[in-house]
Amino acid sequence: MKITKNTKVADILKEYGDIADVMEVFGIKRVGRYSIRALAAKAVTVEWAARIHRVPLDEFLEILEKAVSSTKEKTQPNQAAKKG
Repeated sequence: MKITKNTKVADILKEYGDIADVMEVFGIKRVGRYSIRALAAKAVTVEWAARIHRVPLDEFLEILEKAVSSTKEKTQPNQAAKKG
């Protein structure tokens, strides 16, 4: 999934799950409980999320890519074990 400024946060959550813990590692504080984030995410784009968190868009996109990559790395070994 290519993440752009127009990507809905809900789509990222659907594809990668709750990445709030990973985002916190990169300095982005979570917004409420997961259920609130999931509800708000339906209408919020990456661009708006960057504004909400007061992070420049380019930097926010980099953080998202790192968070998603980190999530992928954690799930890939599990997927390989299931296949084997």
